[in-house]
Amino acid sequence: MLSRLHMNKKYSFPVYISVFTLLISLAACGGQQASDNNANTDTPSGTAKDATASNPAKLDLGGNVALTGAGASFPAPLYTSWFTDLNKKYPNLQINYQSVGSGAGVEQFIKGTVEFGASDVAMKDDEIQKVPQDKGVLLLPVTAGSIVLAYNLPDVPELKLPRAVYTDILLGKIKTWNDPKIAAANPGAKLPNQPIIVVYRSDGSGTTGVFTKHLSAISPEWKSKVGEGKTVNWPAGVGGKGNEGVTAQIQQTQGSIGYVEYGYAKQNNIKFAALENKSGKLVLPNEQSASKTLEAVTLPDNLRAFISDPEGADSYPIVSYTWILAYKKYPDAAKAKAMEAMIEYALTEGQKIAPELGYVPLPQNVISKVATAADQISPDYKIAVTGSGTSASK
Repeated sequence: MLSRLHMNKKYSFPVYISVFTLLISLAACGGQQASDNNANTDTPSGTAKDATASNPAKLDLGGNVALTGAGASFPAPLYTSWFTDLNKKYPNLQINYQSVGSGAGVEQFIKGTVEFGASDVAMKDDEIQKVPQDKGVLLLPVTAGSIVLAYNLPDVPELKLPRAVYTDILLGKIKTWNDPKIAAANPGAKLPNQPIIVVYRSDGSGTTGVFTKHLSAISPEWKSKVGEGKTVNWPAGVGGKGNEGVTAQIQQTQGSIGYVEYGYAKQNNIKFAALENKSGKLVLPNEQSASKTLEAVTLPDNLRAFISDPEGADSYPIVSYTWILAYKKYPDAAKAKAMEAMIEYALTEGQKIAPELGYVPLPQNVISKVATAADQISPDYKIAVTGSGTSASK
């Protein structure tokens, strides 16, 4: 029920994530015994073709297993839907995901306080080296999405921003909405004589990392004065925590503009600008233009891709994969098996849900690469991503 509600109604994401966390907590406290008592019953929503071949009723983990993850807010609405549905399919597997930002997620993953992390930028070499060698790390892209420039101007239903214009807005050089440079790109628009309020991420954020990498690629001035990273010193504006916080700040502040994941803007009915791409074309963010971006990028064998300024006439200019960070080895065999089941679900049934929430399904060749990489986690589980998404024991 919860995983579908937000598709029909526009709930604010901070409340939504909190409700999900509460439900997971209640399930962990009150649902454990029920799962034990019903260990031999069929799953309520699974079917034989969706479950493991050796146990057609459900995923056999030898009891209840709980996984905890933390990280990026960018994919949080999608992960919330996935993990709720996965628990319906396998009541003995419960996953609690905390939307704390990519920076905090990577830190917790390195420290080993979670079973998996999540980040909108692939871990760097120095971060990977901090992970204990007996655990290792796998970077597994599981979805992708656009980063949009959302804005709050009630009388401006459409906004076009050439790259020189939006970089100057973010640099604090263009200060009012009726600036001649904005007006030139938007003839006939009712641009107010009102200050521009930039809203940025106040926490360590992979979304910020992706966004500032793009700005550094297209603007030498941005690269020299501000640079790129999960946190930067913003030249102008106010901060908000998480994609949730930035979204709420834009909704509440007339004259504001800020960068958020496309799904947050879409679900909250916030307007967003068409941005100029590398080919000089103004492109609106949507599933189609983001897919064009992914088609223009080759994902390497290590599954780390940094898309700063993609080629392609129809490509939207700011698109990122988002990664689940998994260990190569888990000391608990049941958790290792559960991790593979989680990744398999993300790569199969989870991809079908992605467009409904504003995310971009992975290309099939990427799904195959991720499945092969993740399949080394557990010797007791075989990930299958072809056909109906069935899985079988090794």
